[in-house]
Amino acid sequence: MKNTVATILAQKKSGEKITMLTAYDYTSARIEDECGVNSILVGDSLGMVMLGYENTLPVTMEEMIHHTRAVTRGVQNALVVADMPFMSYQTSVYDAVLNAGRLVKEGGASAVKLEGGAEVCEQIRAITDSSIPVVAHLGLTPQSVNAFGGMKVQGKNYERAVQLLDDALKIQQAGAFAVVLECVPSKLAKLITEELAIPTIGIGAGECCDGQVLVMQDMLNLTSGHTPKFAKKFADAGQAFRDGFRAYIEQVQSGQFPSEEYSYKIDDEVIERIIKERSEQS
Repeated sequence: MKNTVATILAQKKSGEKITMLTAYDYTSARIEDECGVNSILVGDSLGMVMLGYENTLPVTMEEMIHHTRAVTRGVQNALVVADMPFMSYQTSVYDAVLNAGRLVKEGGASAVKLEGGAEVCEQIRAITDSSIPVVAHLGLTPQSVNAFGGMKVQGKNYERAVQLLDDALKIQQAGAFAVVLECVPSKLAKLITEELAIPTIGIGAGECCDGQVLVMQDMLNLTSGHTPKFAKKFADAGQAFRDGFRAYIEQVQSGQFPSEEYSYKIDDEVIERIIKERSEQS
């Protein structure tokens, strides 16, 4: 079944959990879509897992459009949401609408996601007024990593918890149809989920959110170094990749690959004729 904004909202009402995963290329998106994920997020996390940046801040609109376009070509049923990169919407409402439009028109996304609370409500309202659905993002917002002083859990004290709840209500009123809650204590995420009419999508926000999202490379163990506490490994694709690469290298070096079954044939007469003619010419 085709996933849309309407079906995602309906899942909130029915209590059916919403599934979301990141993807950044055609092949991954096609496989995720075939498996039945409700939504695919083309996250600006591609800066780290695909482009090798230290964080999400250097990601450009052109990079987001490029990867979004690849993802949408692989998707039949999932709702594709594209991240608005750093400084593509903070500068002005005009820039926000223009860049959201580019992700839809050039990238093929069905919705966009942007980070922030009350401070971006004007942008959310303008984008939705332009008939572009918006997913908001509260809690640990990676584009604010410098302001936060690192990747830290948000909303642990009273003042910040109240602010997150207020922000959630404000972005809902501004027109967002869903909100990602990242690195928020589970009891606070539960309270926000109960207060909102729109779905909450958790990432490190506990089991009471209306849905969950993970970075594909994290949940398949394709990343190296530290991974967040919430990034459960559902498969060890990283080891499968390593096993395959090492077997390939070994078999090429030993001459085991390619064997005859992986090669194409030609009539001996053709080769013999070529050799004979070249011998006569010399």
